[in-house]
Amino acid sequence: MFDLANIAEVKLSYSTNVKPSERPQITDLKDVLPILKHIWPPDTIELKECFYTLLLDRANKVLGAVRIGEGGISGTVADVRHILQSAILSNSSSLILAHNHPSGNTQPSEADIKLTRKIVQAGELHDIKVLDHVILTCENYYSFANEGMM
Repeated sequence: MFDLANIAEVKLSYSTNVKPSERPQITDLKDVLPILKHIWPPDTIELKECFYTLLLDRANKVLGAVRIGEGGISGTVADVRHILQSAILSNSSSLILAHNHPSGNTQPSEADIKLTRKIVQAGELHDIKVLDHVILTCENYYSFANEGMM
């Protein structure tokens, strides 16, 4: 027999202090870039790769941003489960993925493409749409959606 006191209680929560009417709305990529520039630590864009997710409601208003991973100069970890967990806990309807390339090269790697496909497929299982994956550099960007990769 086991001791019922040894069963952990799991608490799930999402809280915000931003009124729905005050949340920025995403209509296209021009709305995404200023948000990414605002949340991105400016001293890291050329130093190390970071991966963020923008969480959106049904009206494409930004519920929040989550830093998913931080790595080195040539890669970072982006755990699909962590991305979906953030989306589910915040009741997101859609996501925008973003990471940077410290090298300045905006072209997605094969690993970037595979990861994006994997997140899109996982999101589809939960009715969470991935709208875009943006690769940032200090001077430029690459949008999977704009390039027909979504």
